[in-house]
Amino acid sequence: MTDKLYHPIGEVAQMLNVNPSLLRFWETEFPALKPHKNKKGTRFYTDDDIALLRQIYHLTRDCGYTLEGTREQLRLNNKLDDKMQLIQTLTETRQFLADLKEFL
Repeated sequence: MTDKLYHPIGEVAQMLNVNPSLLRFWETEFPALKPHKNKKGTRFYTDDDIALLRQIYHLTRDCGYTLEGTREQLRLNNKLDDKMQLIQTLTETRQFLADLKEFL
C-alpha cells in the first residue's frame, strides 16, 4: 500500500473505482469492516481495511457472489488473501506494461 496510516473514503473509492456510497453500504453488511471516523463522521480506512475491501470487491464483482456468499467465503477461505495479492500484482504489472507500450 502506501506510507499513510489512514486513507479518506474518497481516496479509497477512487482506488477501487466505486462510489463512496458503496463503501458505506459494505460497512453495514460486513462487520469486520470498521473504518475510523473523526468527529465529523468522515471515514478513514487503514491498509487492512482496504485489503478487506479489495476482497469484498473481488468476490462480489469479479466472482459474482451474493453478499451472503461473500460473507461465507471470507469466513471460510484463508487463502483468499494470497489470491488477492496475486491479482493485485498482476493488475499492476498489466498496467505497467500498457503504459510502457504506450510510451514506446
